[in-house]
Amino acid sequence: MLYPLFFKPVYKEIIWGGQGLKRIFKRDLPFEKTAESWEVCCHKNGMSIIENGKLKGKTIKEAIDLYEEDLIGKKAVKYDRFPLLIKYIDANDKLSVQVHPNDEYALKHEGEFGKTEMWYIVDAKEDAKLIYGVRKGITKEEFQRSLDEKKLEECLNYVSVKKGEVIFIPSGTVHAILEGIVIAEIQQNSDTTYRVYDWNRVDKEGKTRELHIDKALDVIDFDISGKVETPNKIIMDGYSIANLTKCEYFNVDEIDIGNVYKDKTNGEIFFIYMCIEGEGILNYNGGIYNISAGQTFMIPAKEGEFKIEGKLKLLKVYL
Repeated sequence: MLYPLFFKPVYKEIIWGGQGLKRIFKRDLPFEKTAESWEVCCHKNGMSIIENGKLKGKTIKEAIDLYEEDLIGKKAVKYDRFPLLIKYIDANDKLSVQVHPNDEYALKHEGEFGKTEMWYIVDAKEDAKLIYGVRKGITKEEFQRSLDEKKLEECLNYVSVKKGEVIFIPSGTVHAILEGIVIAEIQQNSDTTYRVYDWNRVDKEGKTRELHIDKALDVIDFDISGKVETPNKIIMDGYSIANLTKCEYFNVDEIDIGNVYKDKTNGEIFFIYMCIEGEGILNYNGGIYNISAGQTFMIPAKEGEFKIEGKLKLLKVYL
């Protein structure tokens, strides 16, 4: 019988990373500059390993191959790969200024899907900012000229952010997470990024990172100059819920549980829950699972009911 799957994080060391996930979630981290924790991934650059139950030690791909529609649902089996990639990002230093292509461009040039994503601000320093699109009115020619003159920062749209806010990043959006921010990122299952500018940094070997300016200029949407959103919560019996993102690739809800929350699957879609704060207990078909901040788990799509009790904040991700 299928059951909720918990996964071992896949950590990534990058020059802008830090120890934020240790500070917030009390994790033992493998790197001084731990930049990303891939929570649920089924990609050539990272593969989730199940850490509980009879499937312990198997990869998420092996579990999908075994259970197919019962695990991921009717809506997901139409894809030729697992459709989502879920991660935490710790920006101890600023990330590169970058852009992601859409599906059509990425499939043609990279052999994988494009990337639309969303960010949920888990933690942020008092004066935290990020880059979200270009300034209104900036043209491709002006953007190119600013790159040549090393004045790109004058073209970028900076926004202030704080804990609990939401940023939706459709493909084609120029963006960068700046220092002092930890986010939960929900995205298409793609690892394609075109770097535009990397602040003239060098890695531990003294090398600069590769830029992809020509491809970036091909895919940037110069009409996107984004703004940060604060979700509207609906108060329910025992919890509150807010829809953070609804797009063709994924939906994300914030669920703030004060007592008990009940949900059910109908065979169509799987659910992924990220516990952002607090702790509680998941009761699934009589099985009891402890949940605490920093844990991510997957509820199989096969029809069933379950409940979560405690005081905790969750992000619910689904197709």
